[in-house]
Amino acid sequence: MARHIGPVCKLCRREGEKLFLKGARCTSPKCSVERRPYPPGQHGKDGQFRRGRTSDYSSQLREKQKARRIYGILERQFSRYFVEAVRRPGPTGNNLLILLESRLDNVIYRLGLADSRPHARQMVQHAHFDINGQKVNVPSYIVRPNDVITLHGSSKDLKYFREIAAYMDERPRKPEWLDINVANSLTARVVRSPERRDIDLPLNEQLIVEYYSR
Repeated sequence: MARHIGPVCKLCRREGEKLFLKGARCTSPKCSVERRPYPPGQHGKDGQFRRGRTSDYSSQLREKQKARRIYGILERQFSRYFVEAVRRPGPTGNNLLILLESRLDNVIYRLGLADSRPHARQMVQHAHFDINGQKVNVPSYIVRPNDVITLHGSSKDLKYFREIAAYMDERPRKPEWLDINVANSLTARVVRSPERRDIDLPLNEQLIVEYYSR
């Protein structure tokens, strides 16, 4: 599977804000966006003072790229999500974000079982989780209401997950559409489909719709 293997901190600097791609590092003084708040590249620091008015196309492109990078999706797959969002009833932008939010790797991150979405993606690929009793190792799997997510086999005995259970109260607060039972080996359930108000990301989905509607 193709994936980005370069320095992810450059992606945050290119968008001019934190995308939280490296877990705890993003909230520490080592964060590259705080240390070097300008775009990467030879002319990044000087170019920020010479830029003129941003075009509509540039704003739309940057918003689309930001969404791709937050969720760790390549261009072709992202465009397929948009096509599916158009097919569904309701506002296309909302549908798109709900589809992205329903990915299994994002759900694992939202539950507090991983420090970042790339970390959650790796855990899913290593087959640490079952959905409704079946092993799933596809990060793009779309969860549905009443799906039950459990640790797979011997993963329950791993030190990492025992520590997660012990310090779950200190982890980021999970969204309302997900529930997790710490006492029952970190068993989680999808209470309902996510809604736009549940997605606390700095994204303007209308700009993404306008980008694909050109």
